[in-house]
Amino acid sequence: MENIENEKIINRKKNKVKNTKKKGFSDKTLIHIILIFGAVLTILPFIWMILTAFKTVSESMAIPPKIFPQKWELSNFIEAFNTLPFKNLYINTLSFTVAATIGQVIFCSMAGYVFARIDFWGRDFLFLLVLSVLMVPSQIFIIPQFQIITALKLSNTIRALILPNLFSAFGTFLMRQYFIAIPDEIEEAAIIDGANHFTIFFKVMLPLVKPGIVSLVISTSLFTWNTLLWPLIVNTSKKSMTLSAGLASLQDIHTTNYPVLMAAALLAIWPMVVIFIIFQRQFIEGIANRGGK
Repeated sequence: MENIENEKIINRKKNKVKNTKKKGFSDKTLIHIILIFGAVLTILPFIWMILTAFKTVSESMAIPPKIFPQKWELSNFIEAFNTLPFKNLYINTLSFTVAATIGQVIFCSMAGYVFARIDFWGRDFLFLLVLSVLMVPSQIFIIPQFQIITALKLSNTIRALILPNLFSAFGTFLMRQYFIAIPDEIEEAAIIDGANHFTIFFKVMLPLVKPGIVSLVISTSLFTWNTLLWPLIVNTSKKSMTLSAGLASLQDIHTTNYPVLMAAALLAIWPMVVIFIIFQRQFIEGIANRGGK
């Protein structure tokens, strides 16, 4: 009798394990289907942009839409090169991106360290004041920024793009979260050894927040490379225009040559695609660490 009861118990456990595995398999399958569907929706506009870049104007506006071009046209890329000064646009965008990224890494790291590790009167109020910038639309600051740039006589220059983007409230908040996560014992040991705040910041704290710096570099470089509104307002000359503003100039009021526009868009985004392919691991780790914080 005992053997029979034991066999029944074992069979019940086996059935329970099988049911759990089946349930887990079905849940994973459903999750994978949802993720694949989301990935397809995400990549579909990108694929459509590539296909449109090789179409003729009539094919790009055909109803019903034609998925593949009848003849792969390379003339759209030649026309895009002839229409826009891509050499200047690349130099301006790269200068803007590099300068803004370096500035935010320096200033946001310093501000984040001060708000996280240094106790002074009014610290919390000042930090809330910085965070309040995130609570309002960024478009609100365009008019005062434009007036300041105009007063400084910096319109139609690369400096007009760089100066307002050397510091960000988001970057400060992000770096503060990383500095807060560092144990107090490390800072106390450095103070006992006679280190001042500058030594602690540069030699102790900064190497410990490399994931935060990577996250800040990723978010800042992507934002500055793709930003449109501020470059479109402050710089109207093609000599100081960025890629995003140059692409916007290709769109006419009445008719738009979509194949040329898509070809120019491909020429504008390929550097970031190449950088992502090369530094894919760092991109993913930086974003994952940012989410974990």
